[in-house]
Amino acid sequence: MNNYDIVVVGGGPAGLAAAIEAKKNGVESILVVERDRELGGILNQCIHNGFGLHIFKEELTGPEYAERFINEFHKLGIEYKLDTMVLNIDENKTIKLINSEDGLVDIKAKAIILAMGCRERTRGAINIPGTRPSGIFSAGTAQRFVNMEGYMPGKKVVILGSGDIGLIMARTMVWEGARVSAVVELMPYSGGLTRNIVQCLDDFDIPLLLSHTIIDIIGNEKLESVVVSEVDVNRRPIKGTEKIFECDTLLLSVGLVPENELAINVGINLDNKTKGAIVNESMETSVPGIFACGNVLHVHDLVDWVTEESRKTGKSAARHVNKQLIEGGKIIETKAGDGINYIVPQKIRLDNIDETIDLYLRVDNIYENVKLVVRKDNEIIKKIKKSHLAPGEMESVSIKKENVLGDEPIILTIELEEEMGK
Repeated sequence: MNNYDIVVVGGGPAGLAAAIEAKKNGVESILVVERDRELGGILNQCIHNGFGLHIFKEELTGPEYAERFINEFHKLGIEYKLDTMVLNIDENKTIKLINSEDGLVDIKAKAIILAMGCRERTRGAINIPGTRPSGIFSAGTAQRFVNMEGYMPGKKVVILGSGDIGLIMARTMVWEGARVSAVVELMPYSGGLTRNIVQCLDDFDIPLLLSHTIIDIIGNEKLESVVVSEVDVNRRPIKGTEKIFECDTLLLSVGLVPENELAINVGINLDNKTKGAIVNESMETSVPGIFACGNVLHVHDLVDWVTEESRKTGKSAARHVNKQLIEGGKIIETKAGDGINYIVPQKIRLDNIDETIDLYLRVDNIYENVKLVVRKDNEIIKKIKKSHLAPGEMESVSIKKENVLGDEPIILTIELEEEMGK
């Protein structure tokens, strides 16, 4: 059995950043396991720009962003395996993996970092009625076909769901010569970044139909059309509002789900909202020595935030290996209050905090002119004015450690409060 200090599962932006940071913090024995044929993860197929504005202070494409980390990764001499699937992880941090060169192998680690990313929800997950013709793809699959494999899925396109991948693929399909009739969104707001709505839809005159959904798929062997209907406040189709859109391609951008089968198998506790692991201030899960970061923890809208979170995770895993993380002690729990969908991390061990507690969150609707209010039990310790908040854009809040000191158990609640006079 091969032994490593740290094994990172996933060689995308999260895994690369975590491995590099662990190496910089004194851990020599690191292995990154990636199931694809190259490092870089989803960034390899994201050939549009807009990456790196926070980390590098310049605008890069996905492959360019990945290349910077891949180059540093190779320069540091970190070991990795491609085309390798992790089959199982147990509570003793033994990893069972398989590839065509090594066969079935067991690897033992002192710490494991889960960085498997997320997957797209499919037609089966949302139960669209109708026939089952060819021409229906997840938006990410279509993105890989167009940007990496050189295949064009179709010429007459409808997109269901307004997540960022769907918005970006609307623009991409137009660039490649297709006609995009509409982006159809069940919710009364878009699930993507505002900049993507502007740059990918508005700039190309592509309609965004909010509070609409697809109620039927028509076609024999090949997709011929879809039936779109308006929905009411309960998200039920409104009779008489049906419209037929002729198309040969339907792209689904209906949500992302963290790839957490390995986490479930090892008994890691998951958050009902994020569908990722419940973690503490060090990004450590409920199983000691197993950490999580990136989209396997909670779905991010910017890769820059993935990088920041993963660097913290890599440093924490290195501290675990070097027995520098403090177990137990004073524990603070975070709680999502009114208007907040979730908060990460869910637990904070104060003894491992130097100066500030950094919390990441998403709201549950679109809000204008509100305040993010942070409460230590019933005491307000911070208020932040926000002119606009949307579920598609992650927010962060930093709290000084000195503001949460005390002997009693503490719950940190973040909630929204309307501004007076607004």
